[in-house]
Order: sequence, then structure tokens, then C-alpha cells
Amino acid sequence: MIQRLLDFLNASPVNFLAVKNIANELEKNGYRRIDPSLPIGKVKAGDKLYVTKNDTSIHAFHIGTQPMADAGFKMICAHCDSPTFRIKPKAEMVCEGGIVKLNTEVYGGPIMSTWFDRPLTMAGRVIVRGEDAFHPQTLLLHFKRPLLQISNLAIHFNRQVNDGVKLSKQKDMLPILGYITNEMEVNGLLINLICEEANRQMNVTKDNILDFDLYLADATPACTFGAHDEFISSGRLDDLSMCFAGLEALLASKDDTTTHVLAIFDNEETGSLTKQGAGSPFLATMLRRIALAQGGKEEAFYQAVERAFMVSADNAHAWHPNYPEKYDPTNHPKLGGGPVIKLNAAQKYATDAMSAAVFEEICRKAGVPCQRFVNHSDIAGGSTLGNILASSIPLRGVDMGNAILAMHSCRETGSTADHLYCVKAFTQFYG
Repeated sequence: MIQRLLDFLNASPVNFLAVKNIANELEKNGYRRIDPSLPIGKVKAGDKLYVTKNDTSIHAFHIGTQPMADAGFKMICAHCDSPTFRIKPKAEMVCEGGIVKLNTEVYGGPIMSTWFDRPLTMAGRVIVRGEDAFHPQTLLLHFKRPLLQISNLAIHFNRQVNDGVKLSKQKDMLPILGYITNEMEVNGLLINLICEEANRQMNVTKDNILDFDLYLADATPACTFGAHDEFISSGRLDDLSMCFAGLEALLASKDDTTTHVLAIFDNEETGSLTKQGAGSPFLATMLRRIALAQGGKEEAFYQAVERAFMVSADNAHAWHPNYPEKYDPTNHPKLGGGPVIKLNAAQKYATDAMSAAVFEEICRKAGVPCQRFVNHSDIAGGSTLGNILASSIPLRGVDMGNAILAMHSCRETGSTADHLYCVKAFTQFYG
């Protein structure tokens, strides 16, 4: 199971590819893609459906044997985006000697220093001219080789580097792509690489490429480490590990009275307020349409919401042995200690005592340990999906996740045991 997680992480350097890989697994297991621009048609017990938005969010539904109005639904939600760097338009910057660096902008809140001096690659989507202006074609790209690097300034030119350096997003975080070797490559090195990679899928010329969404990603594969291979080292554990745990549980779920939902959102790292984010009405609209397609009326959807339960799965902060003072004295989860329930008095999480008790009981029935995380009262914490989603669909639910170290680093650290625990808990939740 751990190797499957590592394979998924390696194949999913960006949100577009994560969604594609999840969709592929769903289809292998009998899920049918629905087009939201068309009528859903009749929905019957046991149906397996999924829908995507913008190629970066995906929602799957395993329809229960009872209508949602009567039995509600059980939902696990997570997000597929992670902090990184986006390639800007007109990105090539030719420097002295013919070195080309790329102009980038920060996506989310990465620990920028962790991106230095490591092999990087690019991945994302390219938009190609189609039959008309409103229907261009999309190609997903993943350069499966080291392609770029953001290099540090030598210590000899910055003797204070180990005392802490303030990094400029515009100056310091620009990756080197290569050398210009002939005049034809001036202002064309990047687009030539894109065309070369795109032509592995279809015949594309530079003139047919309209735009792209390309991002940097760590080129080093995910791996386990530790004396007993007890730890996981990878980029994007936050939050692809939760996406994959939810997927594993959904695919293992059997027909049930209750409808099972897996909702993977985009743009959590930038606030979720997009058409494909947790702040969008898209999921609520799809659930309402399914309730109506089951033969119910508008009232059926609202009944279903009142009978539903949400697990908002986004990773939590593990206790760091070098910085114990940063953590709450009595609620600091450990790596390998099991899923973490997240609580916050300022309502940054959806958890309350009732929903925490529900999830803790699910873990107990699954034979899985459970932990709790509360911020140190002098240190502000972040927010996540649960309360954002609950503002549009008033769901009862819990915010939780697995404990990880170095959240938002280019490479984060998790626990192999926690992943296994989480899949067991999620499988128990779906029932």
C-alpha cells in the first residue's frame, strides 16, 4: 500500500495530473464520468459516477441503496494543490553568456529556501488551438527528467547566509533552464521544450500553442527512509496523501444504504475561492442534481445535507523534536501516532466536540489510534477545507489529517504507519 502511495505521488507532480490519475483509478473500478453540461439522467442504487471541474477538481459518488434524502451521504474531502512556483508568460530571461532563467511567481506559501539546489522539473497543462475559440484542446505535460534548478549564492558572497536571509520572490527564486546554443533558441527555448514534450501525444506546432499552466516540481522521487523505513519523504504530501487515502477507501467500499462521496478540490493553498475550490457551489449543485435525479424534489437535497457527515482531510503538524516550544503543551501529535483531529476556538476548523467524538469512535472501531491537534495559543494557525465548504453546504463534520513535518517544504516528511491507519479509518467511515 505504501508503494502505491509513492507511485501516485511520483505520477502527480501537479493538480492536473493528480486529478487525471484519480480519474483513471475510478474508471478502472467501474466509475462513469458524467458531463455537467448535460442532464444527469436517472440515478439508481449502486451507480458509480464522477465529475471534474477545470481538470483540477474531481468529485466521485457511489450511490447508496437508499435515496440521499433518507440516508444522507458520507463525504471525505481533500485538496490536490500544493505550494510551488508557476511559470509566467514570456518567461525566458536571457542572461550574460546565454544562460536562460525562467520568470516565475509563487503559488501558495512554500518554504522557499527548500527549493534551492535540487533538480526540478515542470508539469501542468498546455492549451492548443481547437475547432473554435471556445473549445481549445488540453494536453497534460510532465517532463520526467531534471530540467531546472534554483541555485544558491555561494557563501563567499553572503557570509551571513546561515544567520537567515530574506528571500526575494522575484530575484532569488528564478530557475536556470539552460544555455542558448543558437539564434533560433532566443525566446524559444521553453516553447521548443513544450512542443517536443507535447508531440509525444499529438502533432503540435508552436503556432498552435495558445497558453499554458506550468509549475515547478521536485524531480527526485518520493521514498521511504529511517532505520525501519518508517518515514515517507516526498513533495506534496500535503495534501495528496489524503487524496490517495480517500481514494483507496472509496474503491474498497461496498454498496451501502448511504451514498459515499469523495470530493477533491483545487486552490486550497490560495483560499479556495475559485470555481474548482471548496468555496465554489459546484459540489453542492452536483449533490442537489443527484438528489433530484433519484426522484426527489428540492427538499430531498436539504434532507440529505442534514443526514450527512463530512471528513475534511488535510494534513496536520507533527511534533518536531528540535522545536518543542512551538507546540501546545498537551495536544501535539506525533509521527506514527494515528490520524489527527484538528480543533480551533476561532472556528478555523469545522470540528466541534460532537464531530470529534464521531471520528474518534470511527477510529476506535477501525482499531486505529487517534490524536488531537490544537495550536499553541501564542502562535496563529492556518485554515483548511472544512469550514469553507460548510459555509456553502451546512454539513456536520470534522477536520483531520495525518501528522507531517516540514509542511509546505519542497519535501515533507510523513509516517508509513499513519498512512495505513488513515486508510483503515476512512474505510471504516464509508462502512
